[in-house]
Amino acid sequence: MGLKGLLARPFAAIIATRVKRDARQAIQLQEAIMQQLVQSAQNTAFGKDHGFATIRSHADFISQVPIRDYEALRPYIDRMVKGEEHVLWPGKPLYLAKTSGTTSGVKYIPLTKESIPNHIQAARNALLLYIHETGKTQFVDGKMIFLQGSPVLEKKNGIDVGRLSGIVYHFVPQYLQRNRMPGYEINCIEDWEETV
Repeated sequence: MGLKGLLARPFAAIIATRVKRDARQAIQLQEAIMQQLVQSAQNTAFGKDHGFATIRSHADFISQVPIRDYEALRPYIDRMVKGEEHVLWPGKPLYLAKTSGTTSGVKYIPLTKESIPNHIQAARNALLLYIHETGKTQFVDGKMIFLQGSPVLEKKNGIDVGRLSGIVYHFVPQYLQRNRMPGYEINCIEDWEETV
C-alpha cells in the first residue's frame, strides 16, 4: 500500500463518522441550510420576486416558489449570462457550466464561490466513503482516468464558461494531479473521437 492509500484510511473513517452523524439529523440540517440560502438570496432579483424576506419555513418556500423547469428559469439565467449581478445569488457566478441537454439547446448552470466547495466535497466524500466501506485504497496510488470535457474555459461577460467536468478539472487536488489520465493536452481536445 502506498503513502496516499495509507493516509486515506484514517481520513475516510473521519469523513464516514461525520456523514453518519449528519444523516441522523438530516431534516434539521436541511432546514437550517434552506434558511441560510433563502436569507443570503433575499435581496437578489429572484429572492425579491418570490418574497424570500418573508420565508420562515419549508411550507412558506413551497407556497412562494413554484416548481419549474429550466425554460421557466431562463429569463433569470439569461440576465446572468449577460453579466447582470444579484439575479439568482448575490454577485455574479464564478462559472457558468454549459450543458447540452436533450431539450431547449444549451443550458447554463451558475456555479458560485459558495457552491463550488460543495461539489468538490461531495466528490471527495464519495471516494472516501468507498474506501471506508470496502477498505480498498489501491486506486489512490495508481493511475486514475478522468473522463471529462475540455478544461479550457471561455469568458462571457466576465464569467468563465465551460463544461462542468472541465471546470472541475481546475479543482482536482495537487496530490492527485500526477495520477490523472489523460493529461491536460488530451483533455483540451473537444472532439471525443480524436482523443481515443
